[in-house]
Amino acid sequence: MRYKLFNTIAFKLTLWFTGIFTICSGFAFVLFYFLVIQTIQVQVDQELMDNASKFSAVIHRNGLNGARELAVVEAQVAGEKVMFFRLLYPTGEVFASSHMSYWKQVHVSKNVLQELLLEKKPIFETILIPSTRQKARIFYSYVAANAILQTGIAMDFPAKFLSAFKKVFIAAMGLIIVFSAVSGWLLVRKALSGVKTITLTAQNITGKSLEARVTETGNKDELDHLAITFNAMLDRIEELVKSIREMSDNIAHDLKSPIARIRGFAELSLIHEGNIADFSAMASNTIEESDRLLDMINTMLVISKAEAGEEEFEFKQTDLSMMIKSACELFEPLAEDKHIFFTQTIEDGISVVADIKMLQRAFSNLLDNAIKYTSKNGRISVAVFKEDHGITIKIEDTGIGIAAEDLEKIFQRFYRAESSRTSAGTGLGLSLARTIVRQHKGDIQVNSSPGKGSVFVIALPYCNPAVI
Repeated sequence: MRYKLFNTIAFKLTLWFTGIFTICSGFAFVLFYFLVIQTIQVQVDQELMDNASKFSAVIHRNGLNGARELAVVEAQVAGEKVMFFRLLYPTGEVFASSHMSYWKQVHVSKNVLQELLLEKKPIFETILIPSTRQKARIFYSYVAANAILQTGIAMDFPAKFLSAFKKVFIAAMGLIIVFSAVSGWLLVRKALSGVKTITLTAQNITGKSLEARVTETGNKDELDHLAITFNAMLDRIEELVKSIREMSDNIAHDLKSPIARIRGFAELSLIHEGNIADFSAMASNTIEESDRLLDMINTMLVISKAEAGEEEFEFKQTDLSMMIKSACELFEPLAEDKHIFFTQTIEDGISVVADIKMLQRAFSNLLDNAIKYTSKNGRISVAVFKEDHGITIKIEDTGIGIAAEDLEKIFQRFYRAESSRTSAGTGLGLSLARTIVRQHKGDIQVNSSPGKGSVFVIALPYCNPAVI
């Protein structure tokens, strides 16, 4: 259970949310901490500089004796453990100071004095008092031509403040981590509730029941779009399953009849006492039915391999105009037998790079259907010509036509419209034709009306590298 929890998106997002929130809060606290330190130091330095200004004014007014008295008074007012004052000669000799029992470990820095003598600028330094383990801020400055003031302030109050700030910081960070983790978990779980709904819906869907759908929130957010997409996918899957079931039924129906006839011929050959001519006729019928089955199976294999990209087409330069004319010559006698007026308008010199046998098979299927479903004294016309966007092959007939709701379905495997069920066929011809044309980067479209005929159009684009 723990392993599953640690691998959930909710846990990972909560961890990210908590980490980022904690880092940002920590950065804000650290920045505030350094700002506080900087502010305290500026205030302390300013107080030390103000004291130096006081001593400088007193020396100018009352001389060094006045400075001695001021050192004692200022130390007593501020507190002898809080502040001290020393008056030095430039040589470092102390000639006046406040009470120094608390500050006896704070000495005069010779290096600071040398720097002060050279640059004539006030100098600050922060030192650690060994006895108290506390820091002090020390200030050196000229207060007269021959007098240097060394004064310092204990940093115990700022230190206590910063120590308290650190404790508050640690406690606050703990609360922030807990708060961000809990709030992040609740927010993430709320945000991912739609994903859980989709997951449950997917788990409830079985091969027998595809009706379940995810309820859309209407918020138009990412999860709502995911729900819409998921429902659309389920619609498509349901449609495909339905199509597969129909295809299976059609396959079973189309295989049942020839197999039953083959079995019947075999039974007759066992029980019939006839002459050789009768047995030859039954053998011939058996071979015919077997060929029909093999042709159906081979056609299905070609379609499946082509759609999967596994069928190897042999593309080479071919005279498309000549191929169409040859196919029309083969089918023209069939049209004449049905008293169908057959015309062709084929532009010469149209050359393509194609698998000519496959392309001829696709065209022949369309032309065969046109003759099959066109009644006596009807008309069929074939036209092949170039256009700006590519090559067009048009087959137009005055046959029984196709209902609007069947115009796309007729290209599905084994689908046969109600009006065509009385004619022989497997329902694979149009599916094979479209598959072959699409392998040539083209497409087949159909326009039709019941009782008014149909127009099938094969379009092969110029932009296809395999088509010129």
